[in-house]
Amino acid sequence: MITKDFILIKVFIITIIILLAQTCKNNCLAVEPDEILQNQEQESRARYISKNIRCMVCQNQSIDDSSAILAKDLRILIRNKIKEGYTNDEIFTFLTERYGDFILLKPPFKLSTLALWSLPFIFFLIGIFVVFKHNKNSIRS
Repeated sequence: MITKDFILIKVFIITIIILLAQTCKNNCLAVEPDEILQNQEQESRARYISKNIRCMVCQNQSIDDSSAILAKDLRILIRNKIKEGYTNDEIFTFLTERYGDFILLKPPFKLSTLALWSLPFIFFLIGIFVVFKHNKNSIRS
């Protein structure tokens, strides 16, 4: 017979396994050895930029973490731009001109991204209103 304690232990073990898998996943970066720059300063700049650029294939993952072909191409492009002497801002500008603000994991707050920044708060407020309205109607009946 299955008891409550058995179910709780099983849920706890599954939770631990999932957390460990997530921890291991975060340590496995997609940057390949042939992409790494010899100059440590340039490599750290490339990693900083790559961590702030969205993979257009994976959507919610940085190109530093993604193993998609497009992400690899963008990492190589960034490293080439760094070798050519471009600054971080120039590289970010180049990428946003080419792909739009969506390529940035942290898009800037401006008129064209106003909906992106404000809609989550508006939906949250609507959700709170619906819950209170529902509870108010439930109490009456």
